[in-house]
Amino acid sequence: MPTSRVMASANTGYHVAGTCVIGAGCRLTAIDFMETGQKAGLADLLVRIWGMGANGRAFFQNAYARNLTPQSALLSGIDHPLNQGDVIGVQLGEKKARFRVVSVRDVGLPQKIQAEIQLLNGQECPWKQLASTDASRSVASRPDDKRRFDRHKIRFPIEIRDGRGGGSPMQTSASDISGRGCYVESLVPLPLGTPLHVSFWIDTDKINTPGVVRTSDPGVGMGIEFTGLAPETQDRFQKLLEKLSADAKIDLD
Repeated sequence: MPTSRVMASANTGYHVAGTCVIGAGCRLTAIDFMETGQKAGLADLLVRIWGMGANGRAFFQNAYARNLTPQSALLSGIDHPLNQGDVIGVQLGEKKARFRVVSVRDVGLPQKIQAEIQLLNGQECPWKQLASTDASRSVASRPDDKRRFDRHKIRFPIEIRDGRGGGSPMQTSASDISGRGCYVESLVPLPLGTPLHVSFWIDTDKINTPGVVRTSDPGVGMGIEFTGLAPETQDRFQKLLEKLSADAKIDLD
């Protein structure tokens, strides 16, 4: 393999000197890339990142990810200042997840700002099939994830109203959801602890429940817990989500 830099495209995969490594019509498999590119230190994966910078401004940009594991990566080429502990969104192709920034350093040009990031509990790593660590260490198997129900990465329509009064209802879609709560993407999420009124449909039944903002990630979104659902309603809702998730996978296949 040439020693030139490995570049990635969200549509076509990795490219080395014009030769496709991963993607349609490619000659090498993901395993081939891992056994060659990563050993040579060439695995710069082009990803999309977004969030709220240390300057209080929302940002969207491309960056490069390396040192990949199913739970972490090192990002470089970041133009916007970040703080340790910030939560950012990262997307590779159609897959996206939320990560926490665990360290930041400005290394100057050409790599600009570098940030080590750690996958948040309950998220699926966008590059888990390319990561060099054993899949058994993936976030899905973490023993500290104490959710009662599995979350499903599907778009599900819900209505949110600020429980403190004032303002109009927000019609939106959860980006991942379970019978216990959901995550809603938003550049300007509501503050931590905000009481909510949440409405959604289970078949022909409209469900209304109180909720509360449990996580608030500026520039990314907010995690919401449904605090008033009866256990039987939670179970019924979870079964609906499992069916919708399974149908979505069938459609992709």
